[in-house]
Order: sequence, then structure tokens, then C-alpha cells
Amino acid sequence: MSTIETPADVRTGIVGLGNIGHFHAERLVEHGGTLAGGMDVSAEARQHFARRYGVPVYDDYQGLYDEVDAVIVTTPNKFHEPYTVAALERGLHVLLEKPLAHRLESAERIAEAAAVADAHCMIGFNNRFSNAVSIVKNRIDRDDLGEVTHIEANYVRRRGVPGRGSWFTRESIAGGGALIDLGVHAIDLSLFLLEYPPIEEVTGIVRSEFGSREDYAYLDMWGEDAGSSGFDVDDSASAFIRCEGERTISLEVAWATNRPANHEFVVRGTDAAARFDLLENDLSFHSTGAAGTAYHEDTDIETRQNDTHTDEQQAFFDAIVTGRGVDDSVEHALAVQRVIDAIYRSSEGGQTVCPDG
Repeated sequence: MSTIETPADVRTGIVGLGNIGHFHAERLVEHGGTLAGGMDVSAEARQHFARRYGVPVYDDYQGLYDEVDAVIVTTPNKFHEPYTVAALERGLHVLLEKPLAHRLESAERIAEAAAVADAHCMIGFNNRFSNAVSIVKNRIDRDDLGEVTHIEANYVRRRGVPGRGSWFTRESIAGGGALIDLGVHAIDLSLFLLEYPPIEEVTGIVRSEFGSREDYAYLDMWGEDAGSSGFDVDDSASAFIRCEGERTISLEVAWATNRPANHEFVVRGTDAAARFDLLENDLSFHSTGAAGTAYHEDTDIETRQNDTHTDEQQAFFDAIVTGRGVDDSVEHALAVQRVIDAIYRSSEGGQTVCPDG
């Protein structure tokens, strides 16, 4: 492994050279990182990546892993485990796109490998790095909201099913649909703001009401549309998560609904509440007082819109350089995976369940 004194010293490879791989590569190069190569099983993806970035590409991970200090894994969910575990066993640092895996058992094996590895492993929960979220977290930490007791978490699209027939809409590869794609962000962010309390019980329902229809109507779609035969996952989920200390989360996620899109999070505390839009960065705080006379106070906060993936990458490379770690990222991702698994089991069984662990 090379000597690492600055983020630019970290020779980084991308595993999975599709759209998400290019997304990470662009940010890495734009901000002075060292892109050392890429790997994909698709010859077309390799050729495109090599032409665009002028770096070596490989059809298996072993060649790439011989040349790098760290990897960013952006493959379909099913393949997170083999590439991540192999990297960690070699002592390579890993930034792994969410979710941890397509199945709970696979996620547990990644967590086991990360726990004993002599390397950092960070999961791509980029929304934690939003400026609006940072402000809310700071207000919680300094007790401005009092005791935070409930979070309303929404990540709802009016029409946003990924290309039907892509790996996103195939249960055997993705492990699920809207819940594992969008819900993973909403669940992590909610638990993050609650400081990841133990989870006592989960109840939820997942639905497939739109993506499986022959007459699915939409204005835009990411990727090609292979029709309803390429869709066997959920396109929405509703859930209620009860945590230790009577703290709760209500969750609404959807790829498709007959309603306006909604990315609003409401963080309710005993002294104040925060409301922010996950995508628009709108942020406000709300309280009530009796100083002089009873009043309601609503305060809008204006802040810069930041590139959360760039800031996420910076945190990853800072952890490598400083050796200070990445805030229990894998353990948190495993807790999220257990919640997702519990929601699916609750929906299937029609009852409240307790997450494993």
C-alpha cells in the first residue's frame, strides 16, 4: 500500500462502471482525488469508462485491487458482498453505496468482515452531509429541540420508478424496490437524528400498485422501460418504527403514487420542531412560548445547497488520512438493513415484528 499523507495520495478504484460509478468518478476527479482504475464485467462499460477518464480498466476485481488503496463499490446490491469483503480482506478502504446488501444475511457478512479489517469501510448515506441536516443535527446536539420524540420521514415520488427491467426493479438482484432504494435513506437519516437508539418493533406494508401495470403512465423514467414483465418489486411502503424510550418514526416512501412528490422530514421535539426538504434544502424551526404573552415562532433558515456526495467522499478520504474512522457507518447500515427486513416480514405476515440483532 502506498504512503498516504493527503487525500490525493489515496489511489482509488471504482467497482461498477455504470451511471453511479461515473457519478462518483466525476466528483473524485473534480476535487483532486486520484482515480487509478475501474472494474466492470461489461466490456462496453469498461470501454466507456476508459475513454472518458483515461485510466486502466479490468474485467475482474483482482487486477484492480493490486493497484489501489481504496475502492468505491457501486455495483447492483446483490454484488456488494463479494467485492466489499474481498477488498476488506486485502486491507483496502471501501466506500460502499447504499444499501449494505440485498439481503440481511449478506449485510451481516459484510459487517463481520468490516469489524476485523485493517481498513475503513463507509456506507454511502450521503444525505447525512446535507447542510440542512447538519444544522438540524447541531440544534439537536445543543438541546434546542429538547427531547426528540418523533420523526416523520417522507421520500415520495409521483412517478419515479427506475427503468423497468433494470436491476433496480428485479427482486433477485436489488432485494426489493422503493423501500430498499429510497427507504434506506429515510430510515438512516431518521435514526441518525435520533442517535441510533435500539429498535423495539416495526410494522409496515409494502405495495406494488403501479410498476407492475401494463398501463403505467409516466413522464420520465431513468433508463429504458421493459414493461411490467421487468418489475417484481414494491413501489411504495408505509411503516411505523418504535424505538427505545418511546421514540418513533413514521415512514412513507414511494417510487410512484397518485399525489404530489414529498421529501419532507419533520423532527418533533419537546421544545421545538424542525422541518426540512431532503432535496430542496428548505429548512425551518417551529416553537411556542409564553414570554410576555403566548406566541408561535416560525423561523426560516437559509443556507447553501451543497453536493452531498462530494462531502461524503471528503469524509471518507479524511478518515483514511487521519485514521479516525467513519462514525460506526457499517453498524448503522446493518441496523437499517434489519429495519428493512423487518418491514418486509411485517408486510408478508401482517403483524408487528422485532428486528433481528
